[in-house]
Amino acid sequence: MDFLTGIFSPDEIWGLEVWMNDWFFVLAIGFFVVECLRYAVKKEFTKNFLGDSIANFVTLGLFIIILAIVGAAYAGVFLYVYDNFRITELPLTGWTIVCCIVLADLAYYWEHRFLHMNGFGWATHTVHHSSPHFNISVAYRHGPMDWLFPLFFHLPLAILGFHPFIIFLAEIIVQLFQTLLHTETVKKLPRPIEALFNTPSHHRVHHGTNKQYLDKNYAGIFIIWDKMFGTFAEEKEPVSYGVHPQLNSVNPIKVFFSGYAKLTSRLWQAPSWGYRWNLLAKSPTWAWEQEQDLKNAVDKAAK
Repeated sequence: MDFLTGIFSPDEIWGLEVWMNDWFFVLAIGFFVVECLRYAVKKEFTKNFLGDSIANFVTLGLFIIILAIVGAAYAGVFLYVYDNFRITELPLTGWTIVCCIVLADLAYYWEHRFLHMNGFGWATHTVHHSSPHFNISVAYRHGPMDWLFPLFFHLPLAILGFHPFIIFLAEIIVQLFQTLLHTETVKKLPRPIEALFNTPSHHRVHHGTNKQYLDKNYAGIFIIWDKMFGTFAEEKEPVSYGVHPQLNSVNPIKVFFSGYAKLTSRLWQAPSWGYRWNLLAKSPTWAWEQEQDLKNAVDKAAK
């Protein structure tokens, strides 16, 4: 059967998704072992690196537990919308899968950008950014609400007529591609690849706390989205990883809930309801700047 024109059954699509997800994880673990050996040779395999890596996989386990609870409801929403609100019914072919991957990647760009632009979304996404390291285990560093936000950005694909199983497959492909980008082992790829696709170099920028790297390179597979929408930055200087302020913990429970714990603390200490709304609706950069301004004012008054 020709992949692009052949007709697939929903069960075949689902089976392909499960197969890719399971075997890719095995591949990722193998690559992580290679990365560990590289760090050991460079004498950079530290106790903190090991603890951080273990924390990453524990957060993955916690996230899987949450998915086991909400996964059926998540899939049910897609199936309900597809059955009742689709404007057409697209066939389950390879061409449909390819088109869905491109559109899912565009949806991922806007979802990812949204998570960086408001306090509530950042509270879950900050977990992924909070590691001071950058290796393939960081790709599996999840926050407790990471499952929720894709729903709003990918649901329109079901309305367009893409079968939910194709949407889920496209989501997985985008995520698996992203996983491979979390490495310092690969420096830069040939220029045509760097120009079109997201690469480890581009994604290192996204994880940087360097001022010129903040809120850049949201892409999943295609870096062209960032170039189209003005959020692209090239890797030109060494990247400092992590968040402001740094988490400085390898306790997986603290890591997993750190974002919402910090947001809750800020909301509790906020001077007004308007300030609380801003903490939820404005970017984490705004909250950080407000705290720095307050700290500077206190320091100035103390002198």
